[in-house]
Amino acid sequence: MDNRVKNLAKVIVHYSLDIKPGQLFKIKAEPVAAPLVKAVYEEALKIGANIFTDIRLIELDEHFYKNATDEQLKYISPIRELETDKIDAFLGIWATTNTKHLSGVDPKRQQMFNKANEGLMNRFFERAASGALHWSGTQYPTEAHAQDAEMSLADYEEFVYRAGHLYDDDPVDYWKGVEKEQQRLVNILNQAEQIHLRAEGTDLTVGVKGRKWINCCGKENFPDGEIFTSPIEDAVNGTIKYSFPAFLAGREADGVMLTFKDGKVVDAKAQKNEEFLLAMLDTDEGSRRLGEFAIGTNYEIKQFTRNTLFDEKIGGTCHLAVGAAYPETGGTNRSGIHWDMVCDLKKGGEIEADGKVFYKDGKFTI
Repeated sequence: MDNRVKNLAKVIVHYSLDIKPGQLFKIKAEPVAAPLVKAVYEEALKIGANIFTDIRLIELDEHFYKNATDEQLKYISPIRELETDKIDAFLGIWATTNTKHLSGVDPKRQQMFNKANEGLMNRFFERAASGALHWSGTQYPTEAHAQDAEMSLADYEEFVYRAGHLYDDDPVDYWKGVEKEQQRLVNILNQAEQIHLRAEGTDLTVGVKGRKWINCCGKENFPDGEIFTSPIEDAVNGTIKYSFPAFLAGREADGVMLTFKDGKVVDAKAQKNEEFLLAMLDTDEGSRRLGEFAIGTNYEIKQFTRNTLFDEKIGGTCHLAVGAAYPETGGTNRSGIHWDMVCDLKKGGEIEADGKVFYKDGKFTI
């Protein structure tokens, strides 16, 4: 087995999820990620965890969305409800053989499914916020993701594992250092009442008074590198122009511009797949409001790869997600979607907190 895969498994089990003996641990993945599933399973089994796997066939997802009745799209499995309430730890492994496998699905059918599952998503976030559930998501490199990133598989593997500092003698020590530095920034931003974001085509104010900023240092995502909060639900005003294509459920929207008034998207445009953008924004009452404002801090990630796990963490960017907020921040917005979209700030972008610039041209100034 690739030593990099073994190292990733050890970091996930012992650091990101901090698996304990006796915990009920779910691993969700596609068959192509089998080497990492096996490595994580073996590592968690040594600790004494009770592990089960959910190995998904993407062909079934496509068949479901295209052929299920409305009743089947809205059906909530009691097994999924039980899992959401009972698991102690969850790992989602992002790895597929076709990143566009849902591109031919009617977005309104995806919308129907997302709306029906809003309650489960909210319950998952609530348990995570309370500390009852630990979760993490990570990437296993595949040909499909390498092609999206316009890399060979070997180069993409190098990119993925370097982004997680898995070549370091002690990757966990590195991420603990990230945690310390980002906590300094978080402590400052926790005092802020309003954020003002400026960039090309972007002038947006975001109310954050009383909201908690979260330090992302390799726990919920791996690799990681961001700090985020959930905006006050009715205190977002202005326009944002996203720099990169935005991906959700195997579909892409590009050239996205959103205009907010009192927290709600009142105008939305896209140069590509505008119909899909609008359908997702109309998923439910909370899908036109922001659930997250975040700043990417991983300067090892230098290029756009069409993979949100990495793109939202590019050092020198920010991302603002429409949809569900994270309860641990104090956010109350609820939705069946959470859609991250990325804005590049490296050339002329800046962020103010209460009128003072703390981030300029992709770097913190505090």
